Amino acid sequence: MGDPKFQRKTYSTPRHPWEKTRIDEERAVLSKYGLKNKRELWKAQSILDSYRTQARFLQAQLRTGNQVSLAQFQMMIKKLNRYRILGENATLDDVLSLSLESILERRFQNLVYRKHLASTQKQARQLITHGHILLNGRRVSIPGLMVEATVEDSITYDPSSILIDEDHPLRRALAGVKESAEEEVPAAESASSEEEEKAAEGDENTQ
Repeated sequence: MGDPKFQRKTYSTPRHPWEKTRIDEERAVLSKYGLKNKRELWKAQSILDSYRTQARFLQAQLRTGNQVSLAQFQMMIKKLNRYRILGENATLDDVLSLSLESILERRFQNLVYRKHLASTQKQARQLITHGHILLNGRRVSIPGLMVEATVEDSITYDPSSILIDEDHPLRRALAGVKESAEEEVPAAESASSEEEEKAAEGDENTQ
């Protein structure tokens, strides 16, 4: 733990705080990912900006064949691959094309929601802060934690939580939502196959 006198911000605020277009976009992202406030959004933006800044610097250095820059580039790609943000064969252009959602998708809160352990993003945040969720066998209460791909499958309910009971109302509601989502997928596939068959019949009739 560092000295409280030397704390520093992990984000930067917008240069123009009253831009309506940007404010509307930020509100949409806050609602989509269930963020508590804009500070969490700005922290993710700062992480993205740091990767982009490093990529632009390395892009210029690699043109000269700098071996140190090549090693830094490989380390950056390995780190992004470790968090499943980019693949192993990613390039600097892929880093520069990253979006804010690429970072927000790897938050602990979002992964809990994606794994159908909560019905909404805000509920996922609540379950995490109340200690109902385990990550890699440990109780984690930080919704904004960036989760590595190797421990992503270990996200589950705490055995001591009341949510471990499948008869809990929340578990029943989640099971119903999951079943309805699985039923919609085959229905959509069958509809698309019927359209393809009709199109094929139409082509035969024209011939």
